[in-house]
Amino acid sequence: MKVLIINGSPRVNGNTTIAVNELVKTFNQEGVESEVVQIGNKAIRGCIGCYSCAENKKCVFDDEVNQLAPKFEAADGLVVATPVYYASPNGTVLSFLDRLFMSCKFDKTMKVGAGIAVARRGGCSATFDALNKYFTICGMPIASSQYWNSVHGAGKGEAEQDLEGLQTMRTLGRNMAFLMKSIALGKEKYGLPNQEPWQPTNFIR
Repeated sequence: MKVLIINGSPRVNGNTTIAVNELVKTFNQEGVESEVVQIGNKAIRGCIGCYSCAENKKCVFDDEVNQLAPKFEAADGLVVATPVYYASPNGTVLSFLDRLFMSCKFDKTMKVGAGIAVARRGGCSATFDALNKYFTICGMPIASSQYWNSVHGAGKGEAEQDLEGLQTMRTLGRNMAFLMKSIALGKEKYGLPNQEPWQPTNFIR
């Protein structure tokens, strides 16, 4: 089992890293390989809706999105951890996810997804909801925990004091490992669900 973990914080070794590290430790205990990539300190521009990726199978902007696409395809699960800015993921994370999910044309069905929000106080639930929408639009089951996937801390290192938040990360790691292993067994026995041809329907004609 392999999981790609995206750290969307611009701060190296900040509170988002504390949350991610707790998850990585749990994955190690569960025999799941994980790779953490920090993108929050990169200059990643947003999608321009040019649709060239439909033909070229990659984004027209050749940056971390194209570099990480093969790792996403090879992974059994994707975790996206982000600090909360104005009750949503930060702009870099949103730009990265918009382009990653738009340009990656491989079948994502039954890859497991999980979002993590890290905040001083409020906005975690709205951020968590925004992350989950990327997974559910393409057939990716969402790994749950004992609470919404959030950790709290303002100053650097304060997330270490959020004992419930760190416990939520450990529970998420165990649940995600179980779900990925279960899906792998199900794919062996039953294969993936049948896919109907897409029937796009516009409301304005």
